[in-house]
Amino acid sequence: MRLLALIAALTFALDQALKWLVVQRLGLIDRGVIDVWPPFLQLRMAWNTGINFGLFDTNRWVLISIALAIVAWVLVWVRREGGGRMAMISAGLLVGGALGNVIDRLIYGAVADFLNMSCCGIENPYAFNVADIAIFAGAIGLILFTGNSGGKGPAKTRKTP
Repeated sequence: MRLLALIAALTFALDQALKWLVVQRLGLIDRGVIDVWPPFLQLRMAWNTGINFGLFDTNRWVLISIALAIVAWVLVWVRREGGGRMAMISAGLLVGGALGNVIDRLIYGAVADFLNMSCCGIENPYAFNVADIAIFAGAIGLILFTGNSGGKGPAKTRKTP
């Protein structure tokens, strides 16, 4: 669980530091858009009041409660399952990212999204942040590295008497 806490803290710190740097220090909140590597990467200010890409826009307290419930559930589940190193890293990514977005909702009333990637003549209208990446990677990791084997090897078989 120490590894989970370390990864969660690092993910949370990176997410919040980059949000502060981009949104406040670089002034994206006022500028709206900053080209970084056109047309592939730009910083585009977007306030997400929904779950993902603004979907299911609802009261921020409902979303904060859901996020905190998911964090608690993941912590209990991983502790109970006793997953391996990769499961702990995955859970840490998910927890740190979720808490980073919770802080945004507490401070701003919405999640600060700013990364926008496009390619090949297709313009992506959506923005995301480091916390979103961590949540996605953590969820995929939990799917891949937990279960009967706890991410440690082949699934264990139950012996019958």
